[in-house]
Amino acid sequence: MNTGTTDEPQSALETRGLEPVPDAERTARTRELFPTWVAANISVLLLTMGASLVVAYKLNFWQAIVVAVAAPVVSYGLVGLIGIAGKRGGAPGMALSRAVFGQRGNLLPGSLIWVARWGWETINAVTGAYAVLTVLDILFGIKSNTFLIIVTLAVFVVITFAISGLGIHVVQKCNKYATFLFGGFSVLVLVYLVMNTHWSAVFDQPAGKTSLMVAGTGMIAAGGVSWIPSAPDFARYLPRDASAKAIVGNSIGGAGIVVLPMVLMGAVMAVSTPDLASAADPVSFLGEILPMWIAVPYLLIALVGMLLINSMSMYSAGFTAQTLGFKIPRHWAVSVNAVISLVFGGILMLVATSFMGSFIAFLSLLAVAFSAWVGVFGADMLRRTEYDAKALLDTGRTSAYWYKGGFSPAAVIAWAVGLVGGLMFTTSDWFTGPLSANNPIGEYGLGWVATIVISGLLYLALPKPAVVPAEPSEEANSPETLAV
Repeated sequence: MNTGTTDEPQSALETRGLEPVPDAERTARTRELFPTWVAANISVLLLTMGASLVVAYKLNFWQAIVVAVAAPVVSYGLVGLIGIAGKRGGAPGMALSRAVFGQRGNLLPGSLIWVARWGWETINAVTGAYAVLTVLDILFGIKSNTFLIIVTLAVFVVITFAISGLGIHVVQKCNKYATFLFGGFSVLVLVYLVMNTHWSAVFDQPAGKTSLMVAGTGMIAAGGVSWIPSAPDFARYLPRDASAKAIVGNSIGGAGIVVLPMVLMGAVMAVSTPDLASAADPVSFLGEILPMWIAVPYLLIALVGMLLINSMSMYSAGFTAQTLGFKIPRHWAVSVNAVISLVFGGILMLVATSFMGSFIAFLSLLAVAFSAWVGVFGADMLRRTEYDAKALLDTGRTSAYWYKGGFSPAAVIAWAVGLVGGLMFTTSDWFTGPLSANNPIGEYGLGWVATIVISGLLYLALPKPAVVPAEPSEEANSPETLAV
C-alpha cells in the first residue's frame, strides 16, 4: 500500500509505482534474490539450448560444462552489479535511468527495452502454451489444433497478468515455492538420465572449436542479459546498507543452480535425440524422452516456472510503460504487454516454422538492445552512489535531471553509438551486421559484449552534466551506508 508505513510489504497488491520505496518499507533480505533468479530460469528452453551446444556447436560434454558455468557467472554477475542501483535508489531500473539519460533522453532506451520485452514475453508465453498442449497429448491423446493453441495461449497470458499485476510480494512468494518444486523434480529427471543414458556415447563426443565454446556461452548468457535492466526492480525493497557482495552472489547462485543442470541435461539428451535442437516446438520432445510419470509433473512445474518468468518480465514492463508516459497504475500498465504477447504469441505458434531458429535469432538481437543501456547505466554507477527521489519523479524542466532540453548528451550519444556499433558486429538468421564476418567478435557471437564496451567507454570519455546531490530525507541513512 502506498502509505509510507511498514504495513505495505504484507499487502497482496503492490500499489507502489515509480516512486522510490521509503526506508521504513525496505525490509527485504538479499537472500530473497536467490529464489527470484532461480525462478527467472525455470524454462525448458535451457534444455533446447543445451542440445544446441552439442548438435549445432559440436561441443562435447566437458565443453558444455564450461559453457554452462561461464554463462550465468557473466550474465547474472552483471544482473547483480546493476541490482546494486536498486538498493541505492529504491526505485525501478528504468526510473533510475532518468538520472542518467535525462527525463526525455530516457524515453529512447526505455522505448526500445519495452518493445524488446514484447518479444521475450511472447517467447515464454508460447513455450508455456506448448507445455500445456504436450501434457494434453500425453495424458489424453488430444492433438494440437488452432482452437487449442489460442485457448492455451490465452489462459497462460491471463494467469501471467494476474500474478504480475499483484506485484513483487506475490511474485516472490510464488518464486519461493516454485524453487523447491522445480529443484526436487529436476533431481528426479537427473537420476533418470543418469540411469538410462548411454554414457559412452556422451563421453565419446569429440571436442569442438574453442571459438564455438565462446559463441555458446554468449548464446546462453544472452538470456540473462535481458534481465539486467530489471535487476533494480527486484532489489528496490532492500535496505540501503544491504551487502553488495550478497546481491551479486545471490544473483549468480540463483541462476547458476538452474542453468548448469538444465543445459547439461539438454546436452545429454541431444546425444540420443539430436533432433531436439531443431524441434518444431521446444517442449514436446520431453514426452518422447521421459516416461509419463516424470514428463507430466515436470512439464507442469516447468509451466509454473514459465508463468513466473513472464510475470517477472511483465512486472518490470509495467514500470517501463510508466516511465514512457502511460498515466495508469503499474498493475494496469502490465495489461498492455499482456495483450501484445497474446497477439504475437498466436502469430508465432500458428505461422512460424522453426521455433528454435527464431528464438536464437531473437536472443542475439535482444541482447544487443539491452546491452546499450547496460553499458551507459553501469558506467554511470561508477560515479553516482545516490539518486534524487524528487528529481526522478519530476518530469518537467524543474527536475535536476532535465539537463539540456531533457537530455543528457553524453548518455544518449554513447547509447546510440554503442547500439549501432553492437549491431554491426552481430549476426543472426534475421540480421547480419556489415562487420560481423572475419573478426573474433562476429565469429564468437559477442555483439552484445561489444555493445556494452563501446557504450560504457564512450560514456566515460564524454563530458557529462554534474551529478546533483540527492536531497536529504528524514529516513535516509548516513552517507557511509550508501557506498557499495
